[in-house]
Amino acid sequence: MKLIQTSIPDVVIIEPAVFGDERGWFMESFNQEKFHASLTDLGLPLPRAFVQDNHSCSAKGVLRGLHFQRAPHAQGKLVRVVKGSAFDVAVDIRPDSATYLKWVGVELNDSNHRMLWIPEGFAHGFVAMQDDTHFLYKTTDYYDKASEGALHWSDPQLGIDWPGSDSYIISEKDDQAPHVDSLSVTQ
Repeated sequence: MKLIQTSIPDVVIIEPAVFGDERGWFMESFNQEKFHASLTDLGLPLPRAFVQDNHSCSAKGVLRGLHFQRAPHAQGKLVRVVKGSAFDVAVDIRPDSATYLKWVGVELNDSNHRMLWIPEGFAHGFVAMQDDTHFLYKTTDYYDKASEGALHWSDPQLGIDWPGSDSYIISEKDDQAPHVDSLSVTQ
């Protein structure tokens, strides 16, 4: 397992060791001991234990996000794509952070096997770049409706450079999410 810090050092790309032969391939998709040791080597804090796994399936062009949960149910997320391809985005919404309102985007797909660690204090979203894209993520807290929040995916203050077309398939709820100026993400 190789961890690569992004332009937001707390958000980390994980490249697992993939072993292939004529039968196919094998990889260890999660190993808590190795994950924690690698985070420690980078000087990053260890997450709380993962308590929930989620799985979504999206058609090409579906954009989901930008979602987050406020304390006391803030979630760290370990995300990956097991089928298809997605452009995954994390936005720093920690007001005291040096990278506040900065974003990082990474392509996750079933060929590169990459994962992305997004700690608590980030909004998260993705756009499916292929039909039948299966997106899996582990979270460090349970979903709590009263704690959920969202930022508008196309907020010009964030300036996210989403790939693909401008005709994304977006839920009404996500398309009506507030912009940064009208939202207190830490409440």
